[in-house]
Amino acid sequence: MSLGPELPEPFAPFLARPAEVGVFTDFDGTLSPIVDVPDAAAPLEGVVEALEQLAGRVARVAVISGRPVSFLQRFFGPSPVVLSGLYGLQWVVDGERSDDPRAAQWREAVDAVVAAATIDGPAGMHVEHKGLSVTLHFREHPEAGDEIEAWAAGQAAATGLERRGARMSVELHPPVGTDKGAVLTELAGELRCVCFFGDDVGDLPAFAALDRMRSAGRSVAKVVVRSSELAPELAAAADVTVEGPEEALALVRTLSAALAAPQG
Repeated sequence: MSLGPELPEPFAPFLARPAEVGVFTDFDGTLSPIVDVPDAAAPLEGVVEALEQLAGRVARVAVISGRPVSFLQRFFGPSPVVLSGLYGLQWVVDGERSDDPRAAQWREAVDAVVAAATIDGPAGMHVEHKGLSVTLHFREHPEAGDEIEAWAAGQAAATGLERRGARMSVELHPPVGTDKGAVLTELAGELRCVCFFGDDVGDLPAFAALDRMRSAGRSVAKVVVRSSELAPELAAAADVTVEGPEEALALVRTLSAALAAPQG
């Protein structure tokens, strides 16, 4: 996509009704470049300011992430941007944090996986303990991916946690029926124009939610952020494709500027 003064066509309806617009986005790989060490991730310079500015022009802006909200709050302080972490298990709205009470009973299972990883986990696996879930990374050792995937499947069977695939990692998550599609549906409510920016298979439920909204007559835009690791099913889901977080940020700024301009 060549970004210029004009928005991609799927966004045209958004300009006529900004009070009915919701803009939702993933974090890693979408707002933040992918890094080898998960804790080193950070949004591109200008992302926070662009989203906060956009939040003043539309009904709702939210970051919907697999990260804990405590991680997202490093960058988004008290903010008009809603934060949803751990695929909907945690929220920050108007500065107030809440956790899904259904997930609390699974903390011991998550802790058990982390403990097992230190005893007999595969070599090359980086364990990211998120409190209510755990992500097992193999970005630094892709050759160990199959072994780590198999180990995670065994842990899921033993604990009852739900296994979810992601880019160069696998997550074990409380089986409470939350995903990015459920979060997006809740946050969008009855808004008539809704978009989501994503880059990974964990974002597919959000794009599926947009498909359902489109079938119901609402205007949607599915923005896929391309990378060398883009899954084919993500590419197939896109209404708009941008090259990396830099172009995702440029599109957010273009949308914000268009919404601020007088509509003729």
